[in-house]
Amino acid sequence: MTLLAPPTQDSSDVPDPGAGHRRWTTPVGLWLWPSMVTLMVGTYRIGQPLMGRDELSSWDASGRSAGQVLATVRHVDAVLGTYYLLLHGWRTLFGDSATSLRLPSALAMAGAAVCVALLGQRLFGHRAGLAGGLLFALIPGVSRFAHEARPYGLVMLAVALASLLLLRALDRPGSPWRWTGYALGLMAVGLFHLLALTCVVGHLALVVMRARRERRVWLGFGLAVPLAVVCLSPVVVLGRSQTVRQIYWIAEPGASGLIDVWSQLFYSGLCAGTVLLLALVACREHRTAVVFCAVSAVAPVLLVWALSHGHVSYFYFRYMLFTLPALAVLAGAGLAAAARSRRVFVSTLAVLAVLTAPDQRSLREPLGHYWAGGPDFAGAARTIQRYYVPGDAIVFDRTQEEALSLGVGYYLPRNLRLRDVFLAESPVQRDDLAAVQCPEPAACLRAGEKRVWLVVSGNAADPLNGLPADQSAALRAHYRAYGADRPSGLTVALLVRSA
Repeated sequence: MTLLAPPTQDSSDVPDPGAGHRRWTTPVGLWLWPSMVTLMVGTYRIGQPLMGRDELSSWDASGRSAGQVLATVRHVDAVLGTYYLLLHGWRTLFGDSATSLRLPSALAMAGAAVCVALLGQRLFGHRAGLAGGLLFALIPGVSRFAHEARPYGLVMLAVALASLLLLRALDRPGSPWRWTGYALGLMAVGLFHLLALTCVVGHLALVVMRARRERRVWLGFGLAVPLAVVCLSPVVVLGRSQTVRQIYWIAEPGASGLIDVWSQLFYSGLCAGTVLLLALVACREHRTAVVFCAVSAVAPVLLVWALSHGHVSYFYFRYMLFTLPALAVLAGAGLAAAARSRRVFVSTLAVLAVLTAPDQRSLREPLGHYWAGGPDFAGAARTIQRYYVPGDAIVFDRTQEEALSLGVGYYLPRNLRLRDVFLAESPVQRDDLAAVQCPEPAACLRAGEKRVWLVVSGNAADPLNGLPADQSAALRAHYRAYGADRPSGLTVALLVRSA
């Protein structure tokens, strides 16, 4: 069996995958169209959705100096340290608007589309590569995380690129430079998300099939993977020590999780079904290429599911988004095999785009970054800004998370100053993402502050009930509610000093 033999019906489009002197020149359209479509779809109304809770953490961490970021990740989010540093440099150049913070993710998704197209071309042929890249661009989940100021787009790019570098190393298994490139690709994967290193399972499957013909493959692969792991070991050790704090909220998955995860990854049940069906059509193509893509897409999900039945659960769909490129490659092969004419090829893509348009549209709503509604931080900020008087103070409900203070603070003008009444030590001062609150709330009130804004979750009739009992009692003793506004998911109340 020849590794990844080109399809007989389209052999003119595919160079011999086993040739050590392979030329990596490809028609520009192969990667240009997928990248442009992904970028256009991914940047459409990119700044429209309100910043999500995790994105606010990215904004907060990346706004610190490089030294402060490094100090912070020693306590929390060590696995995201590389991303925070990258975003810190980016926002220094381009600002901290929602569009600016999300643009690295959109660019990374466009890069991932290029890699998907090149992978498909190498494994299944030119038409399959083009189809895979365009299918990747149309997946609503790709657009969703092109709009996210988090590292998921960069993870997808790193995983797809690592797969390309592995294929390149397999072309010349005796070249130490190519295996070094592959090791660097794996390091990039781990620096952006450690769990994505489970992609090595798919790589191992390909190496096993190739090693039947070329024994030097084992040596290169056996050195590259441990080298990457050793270089990543500080992040692994530090991240492991923070695991319980970081992802305590992820529930242990049941058997149904293995079914539900696919529609979650695609952000569209219809798109998930279409891509998976096309992937099944591709199963009649070259066995080695199909096994490589199928294992790369499915095995990490199964492995993470199995690992999540211990002390800590890791089974959260966002952590497995990196499997989408492999699924797109496989679906592209299926579409190329099923659609023999250009008209059918284009029509299939057009129909998928139309059918997934409602899913795409919903992701661009103001609260599109929340599953079922969410807190309207911008609405809360507008209320405060409209009625603000110099000297006003503010109180946030921090019983659940720091998101309220971050969300409202992000949308308030930077020159509008409000003393955070019950804040004893800020996250920046602590080199953390969580604040420390005043141990004696009554002592933190100031007689000169006649007005205090209160921001709490929910829409309770009495907003003071949304605070811890000691904070609520301290405020009730000196303030009365003057008025309240209730944007989605929040209550913003103005308290006026009564004595």
